[in-house]
Amino acid sequence: MANDNTPWDEMSNAPGGPPKEGPTVVNFAAERAKRADPKARKSQFFTATMLDGKEVPPRNWLVPGAIPSGTVTLLTGDGGTGKSLLALQLATACALGKPWLGKTVAGGRALFVSAEDDEDELHRRLVDVLDAEDASFADLDQLALRSLAGEDALLTELDTRTGKQKATDLFRELDAFLTDLAPALVVLDTLADLFPGNENDRAQARQFIGILRGLAIRHDCAVVLLAHPSLSGIQNGTGMSGSTGWHNSVRSRLYLERVIQGDDEPNPDARVLRTMKANYGPTGAEIALTWRNGVFVADEPETGLDRMARRSKADRVFLKLLRQLTEQGRHVNANTGPRYAPTVFAREDGAEGVTRDAFVAAMSRLFAQGVIVNGEAMRGRKTVNVIQEVE
Repeated sequence: MANDNTPWDEMSNAPGGPPKEGPTVVNFAAERAKRADPKARKSQFFTATMLDGKEVPPRNWLVPGAIPSGTVTLLTGDGGTGKSLLALQLATACALGKPWLGKTVAGGRALFVSAEDDEDELHRRLVDVLDAEDASFADLDQLALRSLAGEDALLTELDTRTGKQKATDLFRELDAFLTDLAPALVVLDTLADLFPGNENDRAQARQFIGILRGLAIRHDCAVVLLAHPSLSGIQNGTGMSGSTGWHNSVRSRLYLERVIQGDDEPNPDARVLRTMKANYGPTGAEIALTWRNGVFVADEPETGLDRMARRSKADRVFLKLLRQLTEQGRHVNANTGPRYAPTVFAREDGAEGVTRDAFVAAMSRLFAQGVIVNGEAMRGRKTVNVIQEVE
């Protein structure tokens, strides 16, 4: 066998096999097999040339463009918005092989683990979900449930000395069950009950998501983790909670939020599901939902003319309010904070029903068109950045 200093192109392509003609492919795993540590990692180094001729693996999705398989998706939403119900509808759709909110779902077995709702509550919710799907409990042999309400639901233990996490007995039980179940989807509700560490600690957040990603990879399934956003995450519309490590570690993040106009909620049953992050697809997609008869139903999509009219109105109202507030000396800016234009405008009486998110989109369009620019103004003795209309 070649020693550690043997050039790559002199190493044999396979143990005991004749060398290939032309550039040699290095099989690191084979070359170092005899020296391998029994506790060595499963992963091995390899050269990119070993991929030559292999079929490119397809991207697997549970929900195309929104929830990828083999990794973790974070679904955030304030308490009472209905994220648990929405996730239960997803698990049911997966088990039935039916669409979810009008989107195709890869059918297969699903597991829904709740640390918040007891079995009776899961039963009641499933009745409404099945009624909406025109199905019965006899059709749900592909859906497994587990209520951890009132129990210790931690999936990892944290060593405060080293900062490292290790699997709990519950995690090992879950892992073993998934081996038998072979699911397409695992829903874990909710982060605050399952995670033992500090949500503001980036290293702990990344480590926990990494452990769940390992679960998703081993069982070739999508893991959807539910979480509550922080107060600032709700106020600034990002749906974030704790460290940015949560957002950065997952490959997809969805945010379920209420539709607020100023300080009012015109329709308490209305929600919007937004794609806040999508490593494998476009971000910014949103689905308007309405709660009806115990479940969420996707609203009818607006037509192109409706969309144009809505955007035109948002642009007009944005400029109207910018002029009014500028004349009053109430300058606004494009930076998130107390004077963030979309947030301020949405609270004004003259908002005409335009939402904060619609103002965000309008601001982006107006900047791109050169209608507004970033300028400066004096606030007391201090110079501040403000949005100004181009004359």
